[in-house]
Amino acid sequence: MTESFPRQHARTRGFSLGAPRSFMVSDDGRRVAFLRSSSGDDPVNRLWLLDTSTGEQRVAADPVELLTDPGEENLPPAERARRERARESGGGIVAFAGDPGLTKIAFTLDGRVFLADVAGGTVDSLPSEPGVFDPRPSPDGQRVAYVCGSGLRVVDATTDGHDRLVIDEPGDTVSWGSAEFIAAEEMGRSRGFWWSPDSQRLLVGRVDTKAVPIWHIASPADPAAAPVPMAYPAAGTVNADVSLAVIGLDGSRVDVAWDQDAFEYLARAAWAPRSNPVIAVQSRDQRTVVILEVDPDSGATTEIARQSDEHWVELVPGTPTWMDQRLVTAEDRGSARCLVIDGVEATPDNLQVRSVVAADEHRVVFTASDDPTEIHVWQLDSEGGLDRLSDQPGVYNAAAGGGTVVLVRAAGTDLEAAVEVVTPAKRIPIASVAATSSLSPSPRFSVVGNRELRTAVLYPSGDGGTEGDPLPVLLDPYGGPHAQRVLKARSPFHVSQWFADQGFAVVITDGRGTPARGPAWERAVVGDLAHPVLEDQIDALDALAQNHPRLDLDRVAVRGWSFGGYLAALGVLARPDRFHAAIAGAPVTDWRLYDTHYTERYLGHPDHSPEAYTRTSLLELAGDLTRPLLLICGLADDNVFAAHTLQLSQALFEAGRPHQVLPLPGVTHMTPQEQVAENLLLLQRAFLFDSLGLHPPGKPKNRNDD
Repeated sequence: MTESFPRQHARTRGFSLGAPRSFMVSDDGRRVAFLRSSSGDDPVNRLWLLDTSTGEQRVAADPVELLTDPGEENLPPAERARRERARESGGGIVAFAGDPGLTKIAFTLDGRVFLADVAGGTVDSLPSEPGVFDPRPSPDGQRVAYVCGSGLRVVDATTDGHDRLVIDEPGDTVSWGSAEFIAAEEMGRSRGFWWSPDSQRLLVGRVDTKAVPIWHIASPADPAAAPVPMAYPAAGTVNADVSLAVIGLDGSRVDVAWDQDAFEYLARAAWAPRSNPVIAVQSRDQRTVVILEVDPDSGATTEIARQSDEHWVELVPGTPTWMDQRLVTAEDRGSARCLVIDGVEATPDNLQVRSVVAADEHRVVFTASDDPTEIHVWQLDSEGGLDRLSDQPGVYNAAAGGGTVVLVRAAGTDLEAAVEVVTPAKRIPIASVAATSSLSPSPRFSVVGNRELRTAVLYPSGDGGTEGDPLPVLLDPYGGPHAQRVLKARSPFHVSQWFADQGFAVVITDGRGTPARGPAWERAVVGDLAHPVLEDQIDALDALAQNHPRLDLDRVAVRGWSFGGYLAALGVLARPDRFHAAIAGAPVTDWRLYDTHYTERYLGHPDHSPEAYTRTSLLELAGDLTRPLLLICGLADDNVFAAHTLQLSQALFEAGRPHQVLPLPGVTHMTPQEQVAENLLLLQRAFLFDSLGLHPPGKPKNRNDD
């Protein structure tokens, strides 16, 4: 019997298993490290190493050889939290760190420190305390620093090496060396310590959550289990107190000083390649970012640069950094997010910079879009020359070091996924062993309406789309800031194509607030995350119906997860005249229940702009529900807490509005569990068929189709 798509999609984690990922290039470009599992249904990642001079690729560390049972790791809570923040669904080696030359590579398995010696071809388990998190070798490769519990430790890089505590302090609310929730979830800073270039000191973050409200994640399916407390800084409440200190291996400590009252967010920190550490701090209202150089001997800071915006300063991945001692930032200027070198714009206004991949004295490698549906890899040299390195249409990512660039192309609608290591002398492919989907998504891209909305429409496989009976419509958006669905890659459309094959015309639209359309486009949702976003979905649907006459606007459903879940519920609550059913997975229902950094960026502080929170709350609309609504939430979700769904359900019940709720015990904001992922698709299909009066195409209404 042929395996169903929902089972295949769940088993392969969305066809991500077996694909090479997490690339790191040595500073001289001679080595490339990456992760890849052995097949398209194997979740256990191995550490691989490529020699760019010979093209040789070999396994540098294999959890199957290092652990008795690599599928049953004893993960410390900090590592589980890190994986949740990174949306990591794999196992085995899921993260690693190396010295600049990639001669020593550290990683954690089963809560222990492992170190791969590249030259010697050995992998050793170093003596360490249990519960290891985020091990990182020193630049000279002689030691590995790691977080354990609430403290930072250092172990010598030998099997009989000395393991010692570097910094810790008593108290349940203080930790050293880890990123706080807001940094990891919203600011893109996943680490909390940085080695000095001479390997003798570390810049270490201190986090105190004493004043942060404590929320609890209960397990109703296991009444004997105690609720898990979590310091969660909801909008308008107190953030964690984050500070820094320079800690010497000799026991010295120098506290770093900056105006923490004015700049309470530690957005970025780095030590190499500068002789002194550099940090970027952000104000609570996010309208100012200051880049500071730290004197490691005194802790004093000196301002290098300042960025300001009337709404918010965007934190661009990979910045700030340096090219030939010149400061590299990415800033919103005019109609574009530009690469800026020592305060001077270095990229044209038709290019929207997305991230900086790497920088050295010769060049900056970065990703950017001149078309919002594509992402390409670009290079800016020290003389100002600009070149695009990705030569095929599509969506790319990259890693770089020395003269080497790794180009990672996602599978497109007419191109397969590809990884190429590009050196001055050759191009070396890295193979993928990911599973091939039983479906071949065929999105039809278009630009519609006065706002030039980017859209994609998917019909059932083999359906030409121009002739035939009208099709019920399923909107499948994300729709919110910092994410896109309409990209010229295959992976965003696998599930959408499966829904199309159930007899829908699936419509996806990226509206105002989504990336790569310029600063004004992203800031069109300031003060209102509801109405502009919903309006764009409706306007796109109406515009598409002019060119796609088979779209049946009398049968329109919408589904989504996270912000997409919010948008789906908003659709049936605010516009039941246009949306006839909705599936809202992990929806934010009251923005007062979501975190500070994300929410206040768009809606402001709730004490200062309460009307913005009222205007965007789904709870205020509960009494207006007249259409079928399915709410889904993971009861272990520590990002969008189950309280969002339960409070909306309570408001709907009290208003006498029928609806359905699916609580998922043990499930977080991700749904990597195979049975959960598979059955979620089947249940959503059943709900849509029932709500719109449909049945599987070509089959009797009473036949089970799974």
